[in-house]
Amino acid sequence: MTAALQGSEIAEISRRAREASRPLGRMDRRHKDRALAALAEGLRDSRAALIKANEEDLTRGRESGLSAALQDRLRLTKDRIESLACAVEEIIGLDDPVGRVIQGRTLPNGLRLSQVAVPLGVIGVIYEARPNVTVDIAALALKSGNAVILRGGSAALTTNKMLLSIIREALRSVGVPVDAVQTIDPFGREGATELMNTRGSVDVLIPRGGRELIQHVVNNSKVPVIETGEGNVHVYVDATADPQMARDIVVNAKTHRPSVCNAAETLLLHAQAERAGREALAALARGGVALHVDSRAAQWMPEGATAQVGSVTEEHHRTEFLDLQMSVAVVDSMDEAISHIRNYSTGHTEAIVTDSVSSAERFIAEVDAAAVIVNASTRFTDGGEFGLGAEVGISTQKTHARGPMGMAELTTTKWIVRGEGQVR
Repeated sequence: MTAALQGSEIAEISRRAREASRPLGRMDRRHKDRALAALAEGLRDSRAALIKANEEDLTRGRESGLSAALQDRLRLTKDRIESLACAVEEIIGLDDPVGRVIQGRTLPNGLRLSQVAVPLGVIGVIYEARPNVTVDIAALALKSGNAVILRGGSAALTTNKMLLSIIREALRSVGVPVDAVQTIDPFGREGATELMNTRGSVDVLIPRGGRELIQHVVNNSKVPVIETGEGNVHVYVDATADPQMARDIVVNAKTHRPSVCNAAETLLLHAQAERAGREALAALARGGVALHVDSRAAQWMPEGATAQVGSVTEEHHRTEFLDLQMSVAVVDSMDEAISHIRNYSTGHTEAIVTDSVSSAERFIAEVDAAAVIVNASTRFTDGGEFGLGAEVGISTQKTHARGPMGMAELTTTKWIVRGEGQVR
């Protein structure tokens, strides 16, 4: 396919998305919720076929050397499909964000002002090896009145093709325009590049994936971008931390699902938290985590764990491992911990384990991240866990949306002015 022909195809997809977004933006909640219910039912009914399609993608991924982390993100199981269906049903139970009044007032001249939430319009999303994102985004976009154009990457091609068929059949079954959800996967990377040039047809572009993907979109898109970021996430164990609590939080943050962006990548231990540090390091080693430690943390490692230990480098501190690896450093103060985080953080999630209220409040005030967590695992930075039903991604930028992006973040606002003949 020539570049000109491909460009015209992407332009046509964008045009159809714009046309679908207009009635969708006016659609009442009950109609949208019926479509979501049909989607949840379709996912459950197609579970066996989805797992079979997903296995094709996994086999191809293994043969092509797809990393273990991306294979984990790509994999659909019976339980994960059920979780997707449940997430869709949770979105059904949430309030419709469209039409929500943000603020209102009457001016001295009698003009009545109201600022209300309206859909963004047409959203493009570029992501990789994450079929769950296909469902999450489609459901959130539908409930918030937006049309969406998806580019899910070659690794999940077979799975996403089936998911798109299930989604569009759910829309068709209840009379929602099927072009509210479309894909440009058949056009490959060149199609994604064309999508970045559709300013005026696509209202916003959201990349979700690794650093290379995100920076490529940010640096090349003519369409406005909401930047989701990689997660170089830290857990700081303060001098007053309870050892058992610290151990449990650190282990969960690192090992619960190491391939995702809210998994912890760096452990900072206060020099006076030796017991907590020793217990956390021993538990991580038992869990098979490869630890890149500084000279002081090395002294806290249990005997027999040398196979899990290597010296930490600057590169380790800057790395989002997405694997069972972790960098570890001992610090002499909270000042040093916060300085380390400022230097290496990607602004995603940062956590402190402490028994000191003043330490917790200082950490909250001084650490700049989309989510700051006190005495809990970093794995809670998630749209589903935050009660958003699902998420489009976790924004690490500071404009419009920050943190897990749910339906409210897929809306903008409109000012409505009502008068009785006033002139200026």
